[in-house]
Amino acid sequence: MVWNMSLIIAYIGKKGCVMASDKRKIAYFGHKEKREELEQELYSGSITNDEELYARAEELDITLKITDDACKIKDVENVVVGEVSTKGTTETKRKRLYGTTNGFQIIELSGSEITSVNRGDASIILFGNKITKSLANELLSKKWKASFSLKYMGELFGEIIEEVASKTPSLGKTYDVMIKQADLSKEESQKYLDEIVDRDVKLLEKFRTKLQEDLFKQNEIIKLASTIIDEGKIGNVEVIDDNIIQVKLNSDVRAFDTNWKLLAKPNEMVMMFADNDKVSIGDEIVIENETLCVKGKEVGLSCNIILCHLK
Repeated sequence: MVWNMSLIIAYIGKKGCVMASDKRKIAYFGHKEKREELEQELYSGSITNDEELYARAEELDITLKITDDACKIKDVENVVVGEVSTKGTTETKRKRLYGTTNGFQIIELSGSEITSVNRGDASIILFGNKITKSLANELLSKKWKASFSLKYMGELFGEIIEEVASKTPSLGKTYDVMIKQADLSKEESQKYLDEIVDRDVKLLEKFRTKLQEDLFKQNEIIKLASTIIDEGKIGNVEVIDDNIIQVKLNSDVRAFDTNWKLLAKPNEMVMMFADNDKVSIGDEIVIENETLCVKGKEVGLSCNIILCHLK
């Protein structure tokens, strides 16, 4: 698995946790094989700047959308969380690092299901593609000192992100840094992380469920919208009360409100408003030239409903 991301650098130890990440996000649009070819070249280091990336994308007929405002790290109480992800055709895979004083957990998820967990109490951890990790490791080996304060570590990680960004367009020069310190032993740290991870993954599951429900609703609305009547018979007038008329819908027509809530099924009544008194019981209501009207009469009609074919 190649994680489509840039660079997250973290220190976890007895002093606390420091995590830094760039903010670049790259979206690729085009033929799948050409997208994969471009990504492979980008993450191997053969493309060294934004200009080369755009030029190569044009050669492969790939459209790029690059932004530098993505949030790849967040804080949850006394824990810093970093995430990288890759989106497939059917599922999103995530890799998350949870860090606090004296402890970390690295979890991998498919959707909202945990597929692996790694634990530790002290480490410098890098999430990145081949080129960003290689460049960051080289810079860390030259500049790192265990005596650094957490604040200085954060500044150093930021400098490394900027320097790596000058050599590969797979990440940007803007970055976030977060620092957390907690009074936790190694044993306490893992228990605390278990609680945070469990809660965070449950929130992810709720978010995914809501997203799926929203997508389902959107798909249903799209289907309904395709049945909107712009020409044809609607029903017949059953009741007249001044300028208010009640229309019995035909057997193949139904009505919705503007939020796509079903108001009337076929053969049920809906209310409409006429702009004059020329309407009679039994008159046929139609839509002609996308206009709601009484067939054969110069009567303007209005209603706050959406009329659709039954399909």
